[in-house]
Amino acid sequence: MINKLKIMMGDKLTENADMSRYTSFRAGGCARALIEVATTEELKAVLQLVTEENIPHMVIGNGSNMLFKDSGYDGIVIKLSQQGFDYVNFGENNTVSAGTAVANGVLAKMLQREGLAGFEFASGIPGSLGGAVFMNAGAYGGEMKDIVKSVKTISPDGQEERIFTAEEMDFGYRHSCLEENGYIAVEVTMELEKGDREEIAARMKELMEKRNSKQPVNYPSAGSTFKRPEGYFAGKLIEDAGLKGLTVGGAQVSTLHSGFVINIGGATATDILQLMALVQNTVYDKFGVMLEPEVRIIG
Repeated sequence: MINKLKIMMGDKLTENADMSRYTSFRAGGCARALIEVATTEELKAVLQLVTEENIPHMVIGNGSNMLFKDSGYDGIVIKLSQQGFDYVNFGENNTVSAGTAVANGVLAKMLQREGLAGFEFASGIPGSLGGAVFMNAGAYGGEMKDIVKSVKTISPDGQEERIFTAEEMDFGYRHSCLEENGYIAVEVTMELEKGDREEIAARMKELMEKRNSKQPVNYPSAGSTFKRPEGYFAGKLIEDAGLKGLTVGGAQVSTLHSGFVINIGGATATDILQLMALVQNTVYDKFGVMLEPEVRIIG
């Protein structure tokens, strides 16, 4: 089976891929193989083969919201390459279509130069546009659902291209329909507003300074570790439970923002998962609230 994929993809396939190199936590085990695809045709072909052969597989972008267990993933990781999915095309009526491997920060700067407003909230969100759409990423009062017009996708079996409208995406808090239906976003069309370049730049600078002062951006993490529970803030619950600075191995509840579990050096995925469980159990015991991970755990 791997041989068939090797013949198809050549040096774009890496066996026993160390997933700590492909995820923002910089921790975790190996995947059976990782394949970088640069076109929708390559993506379709790989999906069709792994579906026919019934091989476990998953698609990733920048890996900024996931953690692979130390035991690894006995399947194929398909990565959308920045060589093929990082384009940005400007259309009429303030619309922009971009490949889903574009980094949010890079896209934000390009939009600012074009005088297009509405994406500033995402300028400091780590990761790619695809990840942001998949989980309806948001910050500082903005969410992807506010600006997405449509999403071009490939079906999980690689057989079909489908465009989802914003309504069909079923955006909710850190949620889209892609989580359930398995369709893979390859291009996002957004509808923005004409704005003043300097005002947009100032807003981005303000949000970046706010983020840098309040979040542990200098350490590997997956961003906010837990979803916001109804009626509460995860970070405040964790801090009120006396867990700020709590450490397991190389993993720590950030002393800057308790909503972040960070890798302070040499953390294993097991360290991170044990710390997350400790936080969940303590917060539940003290406040009766079960925190739900925002990080996707693989393996």
